[in-house]
Amino acid sequence: MKKIILSTLLVVMSLSVTAQIETPAPSPFQKIEQKVGLTDVTLEYSRPSMKGRTIFGGLVPYNKLWRTGANANTKITFSDDVMIGGKEVKAGSYGIFTKPTASSWEVIFYGDAPISGMPENWDDSKVAASVTAEVYPLPINIETFTMSFDDLTLDSTMLGFMWEKVYVAVPIKTMTDKQVSASIDRVMNGPGANDYYSAAVYYLSADKDINKAKQWIDKSIEMNDKPAFWQLRQKSLIYAKSGDKKGAIKAAKESMALAKEAGNKDYVALNEKSLKEWGAM
Repeated sequence: MKKIILSTLLVVMSLSVTAQIETPAPSPFQKIEQKVGLTDVTLEYSRPSMKGRTIFGGLVPYNKLWRTGANANTKITFSDDVMIGGKEVKAGSYGIFTKPTASSWEVIFYGDAPISGMPENWDDSKVAASVTAEVYPLPINIETFTMSFDDLTLDSTMLGFMWEKVYVAVPIKTMTDKQVSASIDRVMNGPGANDYYSAAVYYLSADKDINKAKQWIDKSIEMNDKPAFWQLRQKSLIYAKSGDKKGAIKAAKESMALAKEAGNKDYVALNEKSLKEWGAM
């Protein structure tokens, strides 16, 4: 009996030694995945909070390199080459270090960064890009350090930093036009109706050669036995932008009629608005 009790006690003691209490991290980890044009951008960082402290010029000294967050170093990963500060940055992962001052930050994208802390020996040759970004004062305190992808376009974003009463942003430009143009060139060797349609709509939205977009949308419509109302809607917009108002009105009316048949009130309203703008209603 004593042996059984002793064995039970040993098991309980063993469990108590190996058990761990889980508590929230003081600087929680965040991972953000953002598609910018055709490029996947992933941001990984930890988020410290103010907790009544003075941050910039205090906890984070001015004119000294900061790991830009807490715990493991902040890391950004690009699936394709991008442009930062007028410099081409190759696809891959980079540590983000910053050197804040009261009026601006130096934001550094550093290759081969350590997991935590500063590189033991800083190597300027590993700096993929360095940008000086203006500090914008905020009217309220941002309690927790926050990074974000702001002002997204077809081929760019602003990488934002917010903490205390400070906002800083660094422009990142992707190679969307180069990627899409290469894709169009490849596909146009044997394009189908959807390829012509996609190419035409891209040229419209990217403000490229509108006459070429008009040729492509016409080919797309011709290759469809029954073009859809959304396809005809894009045709009307392309025609309008090319200066062919008569063709734009005709396509918009066809689109609106099909949208009514399909019960799509949104497209009916969009076409009505355009027809009024073009003086057809």
